[in-house]
Amino acid sequence: MEFLTHNIAPIMFGGLIVFLLLGFPVAFSLGACGLFFGFIGIELGLLPEALMQALPLRVFGIMQNETLLAIPFFTLMGLILERSGMAEDLLDTIGQLFGPIRGGLAFAVIFVGALLAATTGVVAASVISMGLISLPIMLRYGYDRRIATGVIAASGTLAQIIPPSLVLIILADQLGRSVGDMYKGAFLPGFMLTGLYAAFVMALAIFKPTWVPALPPEARTIREDNGKAGLPSLLVLTALCTAVALYLSKHMVAVHSWWQGEAVEQVALDETVVVSMCAGVTLAFVVAVINKVLRLGLLSRMAERVTFVLIPPLLLIFLVLGTIFMGVATPTEGGAMGALGAFVMAKLRGRLSGSLLKQALNTTTKLSCFVVFILIGSTIFGLVFQGLDGPRWVEHLLGNLPGGQTGFLIVVNIMIFFLAFFLDFFELSFIVVPLLAPVADKLGIDLIWFGVLLAVNMQTSFMHPPFGFALFFLRSVAPTQAYTDKVTKKLVQPVTTMQIYWGAVPFVLIQIVMVGLIIAFPGIVSSNMDKAAVYDMDQIRLQMEAEMQPSEPPQDELAPEPQDGADPASPAPEADGASAEDDPLKAAQDAINAEKK
Repeated sequence: MEFLTHNIAPIMFGGLIVFLLLGFPVAFSLGACGLFFGFIGIELGLLPEALMQALPLRVFGIMQNETLLAIPFFTLMGLILERSGMAEDLLDTIGQLFGPIRGGLAFAVIFVGALLAATTGVVAASVISMGLISLPIMLRYGYDRRIATGVIAASGTLAQIIPPSLVLIILADQLGRSVGDMYKGAFLPGFMLTGLYAAFVMALAIFKPTWVPALPPEARTIREDNGKAGLPSLLVLTALCTAVALYLSKHMVAVHSWWQGEAVEQVALDETVVVSMCAGVTLAFVVAVINKVLRLGLLSRMAERVTFVLIPPLLLIFLVLGTIFMGVATPTEGGAMGALGAFVMAKLRGRLSGSLLKQALNTTTKLSCFVVFILIGSTIFGLVFQGLDGPRWVEHLLGNLPGGQTGFLIVVNIMIFFLAFFLDFFELSFIVVPLLAPVADKLGIDLIWFGVLLAVNMQTSFMHPPFGFALFFLRSVAPTQAYTDKVTKKLVQPVTTMQIYWGAVPFVLIQIVMVGLIIAFPGIVSSNMDKAAVYDMDQIRLQMEAEMQPSEPPQDELAPEPQDGADPASPAPEADGASAEDDPLKAAQDAINAEKK
């Protein structure tokens, strides 16, 4: 009994692992384990009975958490866009644009994967969409099966790190930080990871060109009447919009100063990028609309197709992320605007129907209930675990590792990497992150930076053979039997499970490299964050002293008449109620220090 009393926290954590290995649902495993050990703790006198009365308050607190409302909004936005055919149009158009170069289809998948990540935020939707649309085309024209499947699965997992990612919302809630700050921190790492994927495909195009061939001329369907691709007008339009975006980015401080009516010294990098790109793509869309309405004939078919297919989702992305980064809207409000924008886009495309809306709402409801039930279970587990001094056990376990912060980060990332073989990111976020966050905070690690690092690491949970969910999603849509291609009339062999697994390995290694880059160069995350306000206490004191200095009236009005028997040179007595110990400067300094903390 004494052994159980002194080691109940690690025994409780081990009991949770046993529940999970037995195959019980995660939400019910967390709740059952928490209640079971809560009753044991009460019987052993380790927990007060009143602690269990806090559970209803915790559950109601979850229901009142407005931050979590962003999850159904962003999920609904992504599902509406995905089911309205946006992914199909994007892949077809970008595939035609990049098709003439080696690896063009792979580049198109990576580019569209990043776009879908910034609009859907759901890995399953991105992987299934690109698997259904791109995989048959890549197999048709001779892509290596491992590269084709690996690119599709990896590009789909970008939805986990590129805002508006659902995992970033959950991590922000578990770490007690702002979702907007988490989005800002993940902005650059997400697109850096996209660039690493593209660099890998580029290396294959150079050293293994037969693995990533270009599209043959007969497969390039978007052409002018004279047979040309029509790229010059697209290049001119792109150069014009890029020049406008770059000019605006260089003068963003002046624009903000004009907009806010006061001098602004600095604008965050992510806000500058989003606003500048929004201005550039808006200009491109306006030019394309004017050209089409007035029939000026300035743009080729390729330029018009790229503009009208690519610009609307880009504008929706900038609308959502731009309002969040600029502080105009909260993530919840941004998600609501995104969902409304998705409805408008689907309606304009003529794809909005009752069946589509029903499917999207059903899937959104299921995912939201899934998240809430896991959160309720993790709250029960966390409340009892804290009552049994579990955080202290975790702190002793991880806080005294050799190497300080670096040793802690190495051990934690290795642990997350191996746990990702068996748990998905929801389970890791609700079970492991609440245990690690207090230790990281005590070691002086910025929790926003720590959350983005864990998000990149947990992205590998979708790609781990043999349990990666992205691999399962792709397996469900990849051909399992030989079939005759409709275009080439050739027999196409099926895609095996081992080919999918081997295709995922290089991209898992790239994700690990990205984890190492974030640890080695923290500025990848922190450079996008708003700078903390720095107060010059000496300047504030001087300013307050100047404001408190009374103006000197004329001498004849200031000097009171001396009383009988009083010395005119003696100082006047202090006014009633005035205390010499009152120090408004000290009170102001204490208030500023409290704000900084």
